[in-house]
Amino acid sequence: MFAAERRQLILEMVRANGAVSLRELARVVQTSEVTVRRDVRALEAEGLLDRRHGGAVLPGGFTRESGFPQKSHLATAEKTAIADLAAGLVSEGEAVVVGAGTTTQELARRLARVPGLTVVTNSLLVAQALAHANRVEVVMTGGTLRGSNYALVGSGAEQSLQGLRVSRAFLSGSGLTAERGLSTSNMLSASVDRALVQAAGEVVVLADHTKLGTDTMFQTVPTDVITRLVTDEPPPHDDRAETELQALADRGVQIAVAGTSPAAPERGRSEVPMPTPRRAAAQGGSAHQGSPGHLRSAPAGPPRVADLAPRRR
Repeated sequence: MFAAERRQLILEMVRANGAVSLRELARVVQTSEVTVRRDVRALEAEGLLDRRHGGAVLPGGFTRESGFPQKSHLATAEKTAIADLAAGLVSEGEAVVVGAGTTTQELARRLARVPGLTVVTNSLLVAQALAHANRVEVVMTGGTLRGSNYALVGSGAEQSLQGLRVSRAFLSGSGLTAERGLSTSNMLSASVDRALVQAAGEVVVLADHTKLGTDTMFQTVPTDVITRLVTDEPPPHDDRAETELQALADRGVQIAVAGTSPAAPERGRSEVPMPTPRRAAAQGGSAHQGSPGHLRSAPAGPPRVADLAPRRR
């Protein structure tokens, strides 16, 4: 395939989906991520798309939010690995909050197997994934339906969360940076996510590598409130994503990286003891199963876990 043909196909994919990861682009055009990255740079120079860490978006992506049909086809392998790993943080009999999003929907499918679980959510997709789980109780917030992501928002959703207390919240968003934390492109969604955070002893953010270093309009969770980030392995040579992960670790966020294949290479991180979750320790929240102050070890094969420790100063 000639360069012009590749770039036309890349542009069509981004226009159709709003945002596409470099991995997905390389798979579709059947070339390396290095070549795709070069093509994306050329298209950005022409003003046809914007680069993001690990992917490409439509111009003006800072304020644009893709709908559920587009998001559901992006980074599917990464979201599956993240959901598999995040589900291991949940214990039998817990009460948790699960926010709206395609990654949290994947998590909900796995939580259906946890007995005695109570899940509070404002997402119709999360509730649907758990609807036939006999041993899981689902509590829906009130609110007004936002059709683009099938989530309940507004004052009704926020008021229904007042007085609620759960062990942890699982949230996703449109972007994550060490400077501002988790953010989203919609004001109503951001406001409900803040209310979900207030109800939880600790906050777990689920974000694939394409969201690392991306900053959008409305902050939902400041960095110092995030207990743990569950993400996937950034592509080789994605130095900006690696830098963002290290910056988050330096700010005290515990990092768990899920591999998308058994052969996912180690990237120079060692498994080290992690601090006890700050919010849980301060407020008497319960930690997940396993040794205190450690992230759970990964089973043989995918998903793989690598813990990123803060730099010694």
